[in-house]
This record gives sequence, structure tokens and C-alpha cells, in this order.
Amino acid sequence: MAVMTHAMLKGSNVPLDTAAVRAVLRWTPGPGVPDVDASALVLGPDGRVRSDEDFVFYNQPRHPSGLVRRLPKKRVAEALTDTVEADLGALDPSIDRVVLAASSDGGTFRSVTDLRIVLYDATAADGREPLALFDVTAETGEETAVICGELYRRGEGWKFRAVGQGYPTGLVGLATDFGISVDEEPDGAPAGAETPGETAAGASVDPQAETALVDAGEAGTGSAPHPDPDATVVHTPRPPSPPVPPMPDRAPAYGYPQAPVPGPAPAYGYPQPVTAGHGAEPVQEFRMPPMGPQFQRP
Repeated sequence: MAVMTHAMLKGSNVPLDTAAVRAVLRWTPGPGVPDVDASALVLGPDGRVRSDEDFVFYNQPRHPSGLVRRLPKKRVAEALTDTVEADLGALDPSIDRVVLAASSDGGTFRSVTDLRIVLYDATAADGREPLALFDVTAETGEETAVICGELYRRGEGWKFRAVGQGYPTGLVGLATDFGISVDEEPDGAPAGAETPGETAAGASVDPQAETALVDAGEAGTGSAPHPDPDATVVHTPRPPSPPVPPMPDRAPAYGYPQAPVPGPAPAYGYPQPVTAGHGAEPVQEFRMPPMGPQFQRP
């Protein structure tokens, strides 16, 4: 039995007479053409994922059930392909839809002029005609993600709808709309920025301790290193002041050397006892000969 391919328009749908499908994204690479990645979102009846594991993409290429999976990219003639397979007949009844999306890396879909999604019967042999195809075109040219189509339940079977809805917010914006939790970078200081009291390595520094080290280096004490020649301000140590001589205990008498230790004023005409120093006992007195001339008898 021949299979007729349905060339679909945006918003149209087609029933699928198969239990498993292979959705192939196809585009032509070239200069200025961004890379394209296929992804799938497995949704419940409320149109949202049940958990983040329901998002199948390049960092999570396989659903926990194994029934929705992303295959490796391939080159076919002059084109590249990225593929998602879904075993529709084996999916849990709580799963209502499988959204098939594409995202661009390195540019917008304005530069991808021949993006197409092609559906095949995954249970049939290779070489069979596709079940449906849909040429995806950018609506505004600013899209970095686009819903190409969706697989959805209808009674006991499944259908495919051509969607073509773009997202300028990329894969993150698309996934968030379907309930995926996306971890964003916290707002704050730029990377590598230092806060007061912290070094580039993240170690805390006590500002008072740092000031004490600088002061110790200026005074020539402590363990501070030599001044850094690359520093903005270099502190030059001040030389020590010369010692100040002690003040004399009394003004010197003009023209005469002074006794090292003050003593009593001498008595006029008589020599005074000679002392050996402070607190020493006086030496034996020098005695004068008897007064008056001495005459010898002839």
C-alpha cells in the first residue's frame, strides 16, 4: 500500500496511522547559518510538563521512560538533520501531547531559510515515503526557538499538527512557558570583582590588621616585607634622630675646667684632701713642717 505524503500548511493537522514516529528536522548549513537543535516536551492534560525530566533536549537526550529520545545529528547530502523519536502507543495515558521544537545556536532563524520537519513511520523500513512534511518559516526573523509541530491524542489515536510558533527568548523562554524550571545566574558583582576586605582568592582580610602591618613596615619593626616598587604609594622609612646629650647640672665657670664632682669650697692657703672619687675616704693628710726659719748653730 502506497503512503501519501501530506505537505502541510501552518495550523493544519493529519492523523497518524502508526504507533511510533520519527520527526526529522532538516536544514542546509553554510556561512552565517546558525546550528539547529531538536527538542521535545512531554506534556500532561494541563499543557505543562509533570517534571523537568519531561524535557528532552541536547543536555537530556532521553526521557526517563525511554519512549521519547533524541538521536545524533547526521549529514544527508547537502543538509544536516536532528531527529526525535516517540513511541506514541506505549506512552502513559497521563501524557496528552509531545511538542516538537527547534532552537538556533549562533543566530536567529532569519538565516535558516529552508528549515523543514518531516515525519516518518518509525516502525517501517528505511526508504518509505514520509507521513507528513512542514516547511517552517520565521514569522519576524528574530526567533531563536520555534515550535515546529505537536503530536497529540485524539480518541484512541494520535494526530500531528503543524504549528510554526516562534520565540525570541530562545529555548529557555519556550521551556519556561511549559513549566520547566530554569536556573538563572544570580544578580550581583561581576566575576572577579573584589569586595572590601577580600582578596582576589576570596580570603578575608582584617582592615585593622592590614593597617598595623603597614605601620610596622614604616617603623622598621615587625614582619612587614620591604616596600613594593609596583605599589601606588611607597612609604619611605624615616632615619632615627641623633641622641640628645644630657643637660649639665650647673653652668660652667668661664675659662676653667670644672671638677667632675662638686665638692666643698677650698679653704684659702691650705691644700685640701685629695679624694679618689665619690664616697671614697680621704687619703693621709700632708703635714707642713714647723713654722718659722730653722737655724743651725755653728
